[in-house]
Amino acid sequence: MNKLVLILSLLILIPNYLFAHCEVPCGIYDDELRFKELYENTATIEKATKIIIEISKDKSPDYNQLVRWINTKEIHAEKNQSIVSQYFLHQRIKPAHNNSPEYKDYIRSLELLHQISVYSMKTKQSTDLKNIELLKDSIHDFQHHYLKEDK
Repeated sequence: MNKLVLILSLLILIPNYLFAHCEVPCGIYDDELRFKELYENTATIEKATKIIIEISKDKSPDYNQLVRWINTKEIHAEKNQSIVSQYFLHQRIKPAHNNSPEYKDYIRSLELLHQISVYSMKTKQSTDLKNIELLKDSIHDFQHHYLKEDK
């Protein structure tokens, strides 16, 4: 019985451990990869949204496929929110005091990350393609702000 509990626990915990970036100060960060993941998740959200719209127009929609695409859209929006919080907010964006030279940069980072999180949420709530465009714009703006690149 103890072996079964151990095996089940490992099966539950290992996938989370393998796919999450640790929160210990290991110093192994790949910011470019995180931006690539944000864009890839958003492309998946966009594809899923368009397919949901098309399936919904059918006189006899395939509800199984509809549910699967809705779930896909939700999962990828949540992945974006996780990257924003678990990676950028928890590990990469360092707090700055309001009298420091970095304060404006810090506040701008928070604003942009909040936008990404909110627009990711909005993509879960509807099939309005405008939210996806706003999400893409927010990711783009944060990427250039964070990497100190010109737009």
